Amino acid sequence: MAIHQPSTLSEACALLATHNRGSDRDLAPSPLVPIAGGTDLYTHWPQRPDEHAKSYLDLSGIEELRAVRWRNDSLTLGALVTYWRLIQDRTCWSALPMLVQAARQVGAVQIQTRGTWAGNIANASPAADGVPVMMAYDAVVELVSSEGREEIPLADFYQGYKQMRMRPDQLIRSIRIPRRSFLFQRFEKVGSRNAQAITKVGVAIARSGAGWRVVANSVAPTVCRCPTIEALLDDKVTVRGPDDLATALSQDIAPIDDIRSTARYRRRVLARLLYFALRESCSAFE
Repeated sequence: MAIHQPSTLSEACALLATHNRGSDRDLAPSPLVPIAGGTDLYTHWPQRPDEHAKSYLDLSGIEELRAVRWRNDSLTLGALVTYWRLIQDRTCWSALPMLVQAARQVGAVQIQTRGTWAGNIANASPAADGVPVMMAYDAVVELVSSEGREEIPLADFYQGYKQMRMRPDQLIRSIRIPRRSFLFQRFEKVGSRNAQAITKVGVAIARSGAGWRVVANSVAPTVCRCPTIEALLDDKVTVRGPDDLATALSQDIAPIDDIRSTARYRRRVLARLLYFALRESCSAFE
C-alpha cells in the first residue's frame, strides 16, 4: 500500500493528474484513490484484501478543505467537513435542520467525527444518509482538477450504481447548499434499529419557494429524487391514502430484494412514510 499526503489542493490535483489521467495506462503510475475520513475503507479493510495493494491520496492535510462558510444565501462545506462539525453548528440547527438530523444517524460518534459529507457523496452508496438531505436542499457539488473547476447539481451527479459525473483526475472541493425559507422539512430513516444501522428505506422532504423536493434512498441504484411525487404535491392532487402515493412512486423508484429488506417492503414503507409525514401539511391529503 502506498499513501500520498499532499498539503495543498494544487498538489493533490497534480498527483491525480499524474496518476489518474495518463494517456498510456501501461506506463502511468498506479491509480490513486482519494480518502478523507476513510470510514468506509477502514470498516471493510479486513474483508477486502484487494484494497491493501492500492495507492491512496490522503486529503486530511489540506486545511482549506475544512472550511464551513455561511453566507446570506448559501452554506458551503469544504470536502473535509465532518458530520460532527455540523452537529455542533447551532446555525445549521435552525437554517438547515435536516443536515443535523441525518448527521446524528450516520453510525456512532466515532463515524460522525471522522466521516465527511463529501465522502458520503463520493462513496456513491444508494443507502447514503447524508446525500438525500443535501439533494433535497438542492446542493451543488464543486469539482476541481489541474484543468480547472466544475459545478454539478447533486441531483444530476449520479449516473448509475457507483457511477458519478466525476473524472478520475477530479476531486470534490466543496458542497454549496442554498439557504431558503422552508414551509416544510422532514427526514425519515427506517433501519433495523434506531442507531448504527444501514438504511432500509429513507426519505428527505422539503418545500420552499422552489417547490417540493422528495428524495429517497435505498430504493434505487442511486439516491434519487422522486419527480412524479414532487409534481403530485406541486399540483395538489388529492391523496386519500398511502396506496395513491405508491402508484406514483412506481415511476420514480426501482427497489430490489437484498440482505436488508425486500423490494415489496421498501415500496410499501416509503409510501407510508410519505403519506403520514405529509398528511398534516398538505390540504390535498385526506
